[in-house]
Amino acid sequence: MKKRILTDHTLIIDELEKSIKFHNWNSILAFLPKGSYLVGGYIRDIILRRVPEKVDVDIVVPLNAIEIGKKIADNIGSKFIILDKKREVIRIILNHVHIDIANQVSSTIEGDLSSRDFSINSIAFLFDKKCLFDPINGLKDLKLSVLRSHSEMNLVNDPLRILRCFRFVSELNFKIDLNLITFIKQNKAKLFLVAKERINYEVHKIANGVNALDAIMLIKKINIFGTDNLYEESFFLDLEKINYAELNQDEKEKFLPIFFIAQILDEASLEKFKFSKVEIAKTKLLRKWHFFLKKKNITQLNELDRFKLHQELEMFLPSFIFYLPQNLRFVWLNRWRDKDDKLFHPSNLINGDEIKKNLEIKDGPILGELLQHLSKELAYKRLNNFDEAIYKAKQWIKQNAPKCD
Repeated sequence: MKKRILTDHTLIIDELEKSIKFHNWNSILAFLPKGSYLVGGYIRDIILRRVPEKVDVDIVVPLNAIEIGKKIADNIGSKFIILDKKREVIRIILNHVHIDIANQVSSTIEGDLSSRDFSINSIAFLFDKKCLFDPINGLKDLKLSVLRSHSEMNLVNDPLRILRCFRFVSELNFKIDLNLITFIKQNKAKLFLVAKERINYEVHKIANGVNALDAIMLIKKINIFGTDNLYEESFFLDLEKINYAELNQDEKEKFLPIFFIAQILDEASLEKFKFSKVEIAKTKLLRKWHFFLKKKNITQLNELDRFKLHQELEMFLPSFIFYLPQNLRFVWLNRWRDKDDKLFHPSNLINGDEIKKNLEIKDGPILGELLQHLSKELAYKRLNNFDEAIYKAKQWIKQNAPKCD
């Protein structure tokens, strides 16, 4: 059941002060000048009674953020990083908590808060007055679970914020304001001006959120990354028609992210946005076997094709089951869950060193093909022990080893 959010200012301030005391930030607060304030996701998460995996704190000071940050870091013995020298943005890392300190940009606090990405991140706690300041009704939007920006230019100034909309859909189950949706559709191309690594980070956060499905479907609907016909390609599925309940919770957390990522980005985009070689390879295999099965009825696969499918998809088969006919998904999933099923988890009774020792065969393609053959024989229950494996190996070598004249 979803926790009720904090709405009373006094209760919110009490929770903020408890949290500050818990993290032992008194040594930091002592260095902050009058007019400094806490803002952003830290306050938002306390209001939502949300415990994030990583604690990020944003503090704004009137002037001299670098000088203030250096004094704090020297005093508490923490790591000090200058994130942006020109704009004076620094980071202090204290007990795995990231504390960012920046100069106030506008002449007023209200002006600064109005320039932030979304209203839900624009609620400030003024340290010296011990009060909340919410000039653009962020608290109201938190109550309504809606994502709204004070000005569309706030997103243009940093187009990554366009993508962050979907992260809040995924992580917080928020809805995006209709005006903001219209603006995103008109300006999505600007997202490609953002550093590729930042896009990569946000996509991973979206794909791993509790409500990732809603966010991914919205990304597809708005066609954030694609050309007009990208999502018409048959590799991309109708996500609304899939029964995700076939996966248990652990499987969802482990295998749905790569499936979702493969639903919004093609291989060229994955490479462009600096996804890992493993993620790109998995997507290529999902695509390869999906198209293979479109051409060939899965029930008519020969032994070798079926064996190769399981060999290549073994480590992430639950990411692939949605490409299977509905009547096969649960059967395949249950077999995959059985670690002793040698077809779904190909293995061998004998390794290459043992074959070389017993059969006087050298390293090379022939040895690899022989190991593949023995693994397939085991998968189809035609091998039971080491001796049988040696016997089958000898037979295979007689038939397949190159003949010398």
